[in-house]
This record gives sequence, structure tokens and C-alpha cells, in this order.
Amino acid sequence: MAIASSFGTIRGVLFDIDDTLVDLEYAMTTALRDVSEHLLPGLDQAGWVKFGRIFTHETTHFYDRYLAGELTFNEQRLLRGRAALGHFGVELGDGEESQSWVAEYHQRQTAYVRAFDDVAGVLDALDAADIPYGAVSNNVHDYQRAKLDGAGLSRIKILVGTDTVGVAKPHPAIYLEGVRLLGTEPGETLYVGDNRLLDADGATAAGLIGVWLNRTGEEVEEFVGRQVDSLSRLLIKAPSAA
Repeated sequence: MAIASSFGTIRGVLFDIDDTLVDLEYAMTTALRDVSEHLLPGLDQAGWVKFGRIFTHETTHFYDRYLAGELTFNEQRLLRGRAALGHFGVELGDGEESQSWVAEYHQRQTAYVRAFDDVAGVLDALDAADIPYGAVSNNVHDYQRAKLDGAGLSRIKILVGTDTVGVAKPHPAIYLEGVRLLGTEPGETLYVGDNRLLDADGATAAGLIGVWLNRTGEEVEEFVGRQVDSLSRLLIKAPSAA
């Protein structure tokens, strides 16, 4: 089966997960504030915005080290938390204090994870057209499986994680494993995600139809690839009957 998309006829769709299907940034920043307010009493809203940005955007090099096998997942999470707290002059101690912070953050972040409002509609349309779909993520399979299920996205059955093929995006093999599981060809498979380098450019380089999900309308002059501002704009709706 095939369906018309904004970028031509396609036979399969692969999605990134974090901040594409699920609003991870909301979950992260809300959980961060919950577990850190006692350490930063009196921090104003602008301060909390900065705190969240340090953790989610300015310390991703620690996550890169996790992907490279240099840190465990919890180690990179703790280092990011320490960097954010340290910016405001707070030192998170070793031992029980840091372990408790990481454990509580994990519990709260997991509870806050939710799907974006535009996800159900596009999955419904793909189901109706009998188009296979799945997810390819730069995190391990089981962790992301639990995240999808917790966000009400258990109907996404096909999932490729970094441990599935032993590489991370933008290595071509991770996208192509998703294509293989869909049973499609790369050139007829959309790959959409919020990271223009890893998702749009990386998937395109692997032979897929890479699309940048640019929810915030960020303007990047050097980017000449495909982009949408909502998952609802991926597919072309058939005209209504007269």
C-alpha cells in the first residue's frame, strides 16, 4: 500500500521518539523543577527556564558520551543535573544524595511523559491506509519501549534502539534496520524527527526521505532540506466527496 505525503508517495514511515512523538522536554523540565526546588528555593521563573535549558540543551555532550559507551545512562543524567545546579552555585553531593536525586528525577520524568497532540491523528491515517510505521531512537530499545507504552503509543510495534544494531544516528545502519523491519525500501520511507542533523540530514544520507519536524519554527538559513512544523502536515488529506 502507498499513501500521498507532502514529499511524494510513500509506503512506510519511521519516527524519532523524543520531542517528536513524545514531549520529552516538558517531562524533563517539569521533573527537574520538582526534584530541585528544595535545593534552589527562591529561584524565579527565568532562572528555572535557564536551569531546564542547561540540562536539556547545553549539556548534551554528556549524552553523546553515553552513546559512545563512556558513561552509563544514570551517570550522564547526574552530570547534567550537577552542571545545571552548579550554574546556580549548588553542589549535588556524592553518594546517597545524588542517587536519590537521580532516582526521584527518573520516577517523576517517566510520569510526565506524554504524546504530542498531533501524533494520534497521523497514526490513525497510517492505520487507515495500511501503511507500516515504527520508531528509530538514539536510546536503548527497552527504555524507549516503556516510554512509548507509558505515553499511550503501544500501537507503535516496530522499534529500533541503539542496542538493536550497535550504532546510533546518524549511522546509516540504524535507519536501514527500521526500513528492513517495515518491509519497505529506503527511498519510499519517510523518516521524521526534531533534530535536523540526526533526523532529516542523517536519514536522507541513508537513502530515506528525511524530514525535520521543526515545531518551533526555527530558521536555519543553511538548511535546504524537507521540514514540517507539525506531524499533521506530513500526509496529504484526500479531498472530501461532493
